[in-house]
Amino acid sequence: MPASPRPRHCRGLRSSTITLALKTGIVGLPNVGKSTLFNALCSNSKAQAANFPFCTIEPNVGVVAVPDPRLDILVSMSKSGKAEKTVPTSIEFVDIAGLVKGASKGEGLGNKFLATIRECDSLVQVVRCFENDDVIHVDGRVNPVEDIDTINFELALADIGQVEKRLERLKKGRAKTAEEIKTQEAETGVLQRLMAAMETGLPARSVLLTPEEAELVRGLCLLTMKPLTYAANVGEADLADKGASNPHVQALQAKAAEEGCGVVLVSAQVEAELTDLDAAEAAEYLADLGASEGGLKSLVRTTYSQLGLLTYFTTGEKESRAWTIREGMTAPQAAGVIHTDFEKGFIRAETVAYKDFVAVGGLAAAKEKGLTRLEGKDYVVKEGDIMLFRFNV
Repeated sequence: MPASPRPRHCRGLRSSTITLALKTGIVGLPNVGKSTLFNALCSNSKAQAANFPFCTIEPNVGVVAVPDPRLDILVSMSKSGKAEKTVPTSIEFVDIAGLVKGASKGEGLGNKFLATIRECDSLVQVVRCFENDDVIHVDGRVNPVEDIDTINFELALADIGQVEKRLERLKKGRAKTAEEIKTQEAETGVLQRLMAAMETGLPARSVLLTPEEAELVRGLCLLTMKPLTYAANVGEADLADKGASNPHVQALQAKAAEEGCGVVLVSAQVEAELTDLDAAEAAEYLADLGASEGGLKSLVRTTYSQLGLLTYFTTGEKESRAWTIREGMTAPQAAGVIHTDFEKGFIRAETVAYKDFVAVGGLAAAKEKGLTRLEGKDYVVKEGDIMLFRFNV
């Protein structure tokens, strides 16, 4: 599938085709468990994990399948059970060097850290919520709220610098036509709103923008504009009660609620141990810990959904596949994710809801019961739609 065009070195979702591997940066202070978590997520892409700051210098990259039990059911129903005939959606995770105070001014590995973050679509910030004297904390104490304040402050400073530079350029008034002047004035207004929010400690994502306004500032790749999820790294004892007895988790959840961000509970050490077990052994191990499933599945799903994406399916004996699209995309745009020719030559789409497809036992039965629909160019694809495109090229 062809990649979406992106300006400069920045990534960001557009209304056109979306790449399969969405890029999510794993960030945090040094020694909070980023690389251990990354290794558990991407078992085939091992990153160095050690008990000293800046263990990770160059970013590590791995691609993770998005768990979706619906795809497994479709594979069984369509008899497309061979591994090469089952294609889930995926997310690309990047393990980024730890950030410290002063990163926005180049302290530590700050400049490299910030440049790598700009290339990501979303962020997962790993926050230490466990006590262990044998694991060094860069500031000598465990305080998740102060930890995230440190990182968010540095990201905001970097964003403020970006906005200030852009406003300075706009003041020079290079626009010549009436349309260019109107666009510059609109961009200036958006930037001033973003600056006002960030100067009061709010992230850029807290400012409500129309799609047109967001497009005006998309090229700046603002760090605090990116969707953010906090991953509370806890000890195995906290998994059973979901961190209810852990004051660090409670403090993080309260802070995240203020910011409108989600919190996913994970134990990086437990997840690392799960990678060496088969499915049955892993389930038994988690059950012994009082956990229903590993935190990584929840983290991957949350990361996927926070980008405002949804999944539709194509299924048959040859292949069952999940496709990633942005919410609000029409049937031709969704077809274009498979191949650009599908969008150019789109005629119509034969569609059935996942629950109806499963309930009646497949496409043939859905047709007999009148559950399939023929949709045109204006149809907005819904979560879980099973689609067959008709096109002419």
